[in-house]
Amino acid sequence: MTVASLYLRIWRTYFAWARSLLPLAFFVFVPLGLVHAVPVHVEATELSLGSGLQVAGALLAVLLLVGAGLLGEIFYTGAVAIALTHPRDAGGRPPSLLQVARMVNYRALIVVDLIFGLLVVLGLIAFVVPGVLAFVYLGLAAPVVEIEHRGVRDALARSYRLVRGHFWLVLAVLVPIELASDAITSGATAFAHSLLGESLIAEWLTDTASNVVLTPFYAVAAVLLALDLIAEKDGAGPQLHSHPPRP
Repeated sequence: MTVASLYLRIWRTYFAWARSLLPLAFFVFVPLGLVHAVPVHVEATELSLGSGLQVAGALLAVLLLVGAGLLGEIFYTGAVAIALTHPRDAGGRPPSLLQVARMVNYRALIVVDLIFGLLVVLGLIAFVVPGVLAFVYLGLAAPVVEIEHRGVRDALARSYRLVRGHFWLVLAVLVPIELASDAITSGATAFAHSLLGESLIAEWLTDTASNVVLTPFYAVAAVLLALDLIAEKDGAGPQLHSHPPRP
């Protein structure tokens, strides 16, 4: 495993599976896009207060943006783990989107999503570094939930054990993807403001479109890392489907 080889595999997997990954992202992020857009709208329209409150308001807005941005990302990653690794039938064919929806462990993924987002945000408040540690060490919990059928606590612990000894590799893959996605989303939102004004609808549409296109990169990266580290630790593990499902 090298960072360069992982990025190449992420790129290839994204485009090979785009017909499955993008519709799945659409169904996850259309409703969540509104939740994501609210703090963006607050940041854009409510921070022109007095100078005494402006710094505190800006900090609060940044934390809200981080927390909202992570909401749904981990859940979606778990769903992608099913799509890329679980067979649909005895022939080993990948599941359809409807079958993925039926197979998702909703409770575990939602709880992992909320815990992950909360720990990252609290860690960022505590001088940034704890937030980065939480992001990296717990970033594989969602694929572990669906690949190995683990509960919340077990999945978080398993993610930590998998990443331990490979911290810098996981950081070098997941963190740049997350930062690039956030930067592109922020740029797209600013562009939408210039065209459509600072309306909640414009931010909702922009956030949703950005997440549908960009979040699959993060999800594929987390799934590939989980599969590689499971195989390294256990000597064997699940594999990606050789071919995506036919439309």
